[in-house]
Amino acid sequence: MEKISLKDKKYQIISWGLLVLLFAFVAILEAVVPPTHILFTVLKKGAIYALVAVSMNLLNGFTGLFSLGQAGFMLLGAYTYAIFTIPVSARAQVYQYFDGGAIQFTIPVFAALILAGLVAAFFAYLIGLPVLHLKSDYLAIATLGFAEIIRAIFQWDKLGVITNGSNLLRKYPVFRSTLFYFAVSGLCIAIIMLLINSTYGRAFKAIRDDEVAAEAMGINLAHHKQLAFTISSFFAGISGALLAMFQTTIQASQFKSAMTYEILLIVVIGGIGSVTGSCIASFLFIACSEWWLRFLDNANLNFTSIQILRPGFRKVVFSVVIMLIVLFYQKGIMGEHEFSLKGIINRLKNIKPLKARKNPDFKEVR
Repeated sequence: MEKISLKDKKYQIISWGLLVLLFAFVAILEAVVPPTHILFTVLKKGAIYALVAVSMNLLNGFTGLFSLGQAGFMLLGAYTYAIFTIPVSARAQVYQYFDGGAIQFTIPVFAALILAGLVAAFFAYLIGLPVLHLKSDYLAIATLGFAEIIRAIFQWDKLGVITNGSNLLRKYPVFRSTLFYFAVSGLCIAIIMLLINSTYGRAFKAIRDDEVAAEAMGINLAHHKQLAFTISSFFAGISGALLAMFQTTIQASQFKSAMTYEILLIVVIGGIGSVTGSCIASFLFIACSEWWLRFLDNANLNFTSIQILRPGFRKVVFSVVIMLIVLFYQKGIMGEHEFSLKGIINRLKNIKPLKARKNPDFKEVR
C-alpha cells in the first residue's frame, strides 16, 4: 500500500480547509444577500448541473462510452422523488384529474433521494443489457431514443394515476438553502472521485484507452461497461431529484434532448476526463446563460430597420463562445487534469523569473 508523505497530507488538510471555507462563504452569502438574488439561482443550478456533468463524464470521459440519455435518467429521478414525497393530504389537489392518484403514502425526503437514484440505475441496468453492445454513434442514438421515449411515456394519460400525465407535479418538499444542494452534490461527486481512483476506475480508463488490450488483461468488458452505465445513471437520477426541488414543480416536457446537449457541452468545455473541469464549466455555463448574458435579451439596438438584439440573442452569443472554445481550445478548460492545491504550487515554482526568461544564462542566487 502506497504511503502518503507528510507534505501530501499537509496539502490534503489545506484543501479540506478551503472546502470548509467555501461552505462558510456560501452560508455568509445566504445571511447577507437577499434570497431572491440571481446569484443563488446560479449556485443552486450550478451545483445540480455539476453533479450530472460529472456523472456523464464518468461514462463519456473515463469509460469511453458515448451516451446521450442523461435527460431521461434525470426525469426518472425527478418524478420518483416528487411522486413519493407529495403529502397524502395534497394528492387530491395535485392529481385532480386522476382521482388523487394511485399512491397514497409518502417516504422521507432523503430516502426518496436515494430511491430516485436507484430507479434511474434500475432502468439503466435493463437498458444497458442490449444497448451497451453498440458502439460510438449507435450507442448515443440508442440512449437518446430512450430519453425521448421515457419523456413521451411519462406524459401518457394512461399512466396519469402515477405520473399525473402531462400535468405538473408540485407540493412536494423542497429545500431553499444553497448549502443543501452543495452538500448533496459535493458528497456524490466525492464518491464518484473515489470510484475513479479505485481499481474499478482504472479498469474504466483501460476500456476507454483500448478495449482489446483491456480484455487481454482480464477485464470483463460487459460487466465494467454495465457498472459504469448504471452508476452514472444513479447519480443522474439524484441530480434530477435535486432539480425537482430547485424548480418546485416538475413536468416531463422539461426534459428534452436540449438538456442532454447542455450537459454534454459542459463536459466538453470543462474537459473530457476531468471532474473539476466539469464542476468549473457547470457554474460558468449557468452563470452565462442565466445571469451574465441576460442583458442581451432586453437590449435595444437597431440598425436601420433591422432589430439586431432580441429575446434569445444571448444563446447565439453563448453558442459562438462555445464554438471558439471547441475550435481553439479543444481539450477544454482542464483537459484531463484535475484542479489541486499541490498542482498550483508546483506550477508556480516552475515559473522562471523575468531575468531568467530574458537571459538563458542567468542563474538565480539562493
